[in-house]
Amino acid sequence: MSSSLETPLARDSAQTLDHRSKLRLADVVPTGTLGLRTRRLRAALSALGIAIGIASMVAVLGVTRSSESHLLAQLDRLGTNLLTVTNGADFGGTEVALPATAAPMIRRMSGVLGVAPTAQVTAGVYRNDQIPAGQTGGLAVRACDASLLDTLQGSVPAGAFVNPGPFPVTVLGHDAAKQLGISDFDQGTRVWLGGHWFTVVGILNSFPLEPEIDRSALVSFAAAKQLLGHTGSPSRVYVRTDPEQVTQVADLLAATANPAEPFAVKASRPSDVLTAQVAVKESSGALFLGLGAVALLVGAIGIANVMVISVLERRSEIGLRRTLGATRVHIAAQFLTESLALSALGGLGGLAIGSAVTAGLAFGQGWGLAIPPEALWGGLGVAVVAGAVAGLYPALRAARLSPTDALRAVS
Repeated sequence: MSSSLETPLARDSAQTLDHRSKLRLADVVPTGTLGLRTRRLRAALSALGIAIGIASMVAVLGVTRSSESHLLAQLDRLGTNLLTVTNGADFGGTEVALPATAAPMIRRMSGVLGVAPTAQVTAGVYRNDQIPAGQTGGLAVRACDASLLDTLQGSVPAGAFVNPGPFPVTVLGHDAAKQLGISDFDQGTRVWLGGHWFTVVGILNSFPLEPEIDRSALVSFAAAKQLLGHTGSPSRVYVRTDPEQVTQVADLLAATANPAEPFAVKASRPSDVLTAQVAVKESSGALFLGLGAVALLVGAIGIANVMVISVLERRSEIGLRRTLGATRVHIAAQFLTESLALSALGGLGGLAIGSAVTAGLAFGQGWGLAIPPEALWGGLGVAVVAGAVAGLYPALRAARLSPTDALRAVS
């Protein structure tokens, strides 16, 4: 008897469980994006905050990486095994001469592949003899020999390099030629150096690590001595070393160049300037990355605010859905999905904007485009997480509304 009564009760219980409200996964997205599709302008403005934050972060990482890649490529191309030796400068900025034995002594060192002595000559550089004295524009006359081109791994695209004879000929550095208005090499062009006419026989390509060469008019040591009154001692020596022995050579350069006064000799590596630029860009990139994170936080707060307002405005919808059988989990899933969709749209827009800004700056600067992959997937992931955190409270608030209270508030 009892079994015959239990069977209908059990059947009714099973039917009750089978008729509980269900929300299929395929219905979550259409339901969760209903508010976005009906309030498109509000959704776009809300996603814009996230987009700006993600765009800032992607652009900072992309521009920093592209710039660093360009600098590192320059380092690889120019080499980090070039050293310079100087003996200080006087109050006027003119390099003080090293001992005459500096270059020969350095050339004997183990690990040295090339040595090029140069000397800054006390003479002005002018386009012609009508320019007032002193208006040199910061250009200098520098004596050198044929070893300079090989040691610095430079080239003369037009013309020839200086010959060792005492002839009044000069080769202009890249910046010096541009400042003097000599953009194209023309046989027979002359410049006024230290009270003498010198014929320009060539124009050098730029030396990114040796700007002093770019701003110089180069003459031979013999011409500097005979025509410009130079004593013959070098004031700057360029040293090309074995890449595996750069540190060892640098430690011994001062004592080798001037054994009597090694403390007065300065040995430096020009490539350290580019290395310092990489470090500066990394530190500045970290600063701007922090500003991007602040913008992302502001965007997340904006989404949270919009979602809270949306819950208040859609109480009738929430009450009606609860009356028709939707559970609290379904309501929470609906509003959380809406927040995630907002942040995902903003994240995708931010990725597009940040990538476009990076590409534009890289193209304008002549860099190769290098956007870290982690900036792309990481940026989208951060946006989604921000959306989840921003939408959690509004979703829970919507889920806690009872059907009767929601409908009563509307009526």
